[in-house]
Amino acid sequence: MAVRVDLNISLDGFATTTDQTPENPFGEDWPRLTTAYTSTRTFRERVLHDTSGEGTTGVDDQYAVAYFDELGAEIMGAGMFGLHNFPDDPDWKGWWGDEPPFRIPVFVLTHGTARPPIEFENGTVFHFLEATPQEALDRALAVADGKDVRIGGGPTVVQDYLRAGLVDQLHVAIAPILLGRGIRLWDDLRGLEAGYEVIAETAESGTVHLTFRR
Repeated sequence: MAVRVDLNISLDGFATTTDQTPENPFGEDWPRLTTAYTSTRTFRERVLHDTSGEGTTGVDDQYAVAYFDELGAEIMGAGMFGLHNFPDDPDWKGWWGDEPPFRIPVFVLTHGTARPPIEFENGTVFHFLEATPQEALDRALAVADGKDVRIGGGPTVVQDYLRAGLVDQLHVAIAPILLGRGIRLWDDLRGLEAGYEVIAETAESGTVHLTFRR
């Protein structure tokens, strides 16, 4: 059992984009940041429900498989769920439609936005809570059934868990692009590498997979 993070970042360390518009809520930079992951066969099958067998199958896909493997629960911020975008919409169920790819309990840190749980037929259940990182982690570990807990994002939530020393494994997929602005994962994390074994692997896409493992 471990507490894990998997995150896509740019060469200059940014894990968010800033070019979103009402018409394009993810922005044009987001596909550039995540293209190695979203091009994999695993992503297409698990998230897009594409059973054609298309998609990349190299190193990026190996990490995509690991992304979903042995997970018992997930923790994410309000922004990743979309509460900041739809704060007053009681019918908003997140970005993932009627079949979210998680298939496990997901704890959404709300910062005061109370909502009842949302349950899906595929096993995904979104629970909304206002809690400290440790309190949320305790809740997640209690239902993970001995499996891993992933801190899904966004980067501000990930930073909170890293600073608290609660992350056992951090995997970042570094895309070969420069964003120049956004939220930089590494800010105020000087010396993070201490206490971790660090491994780097370069995929066919040019993406560098960097793993910090306690």
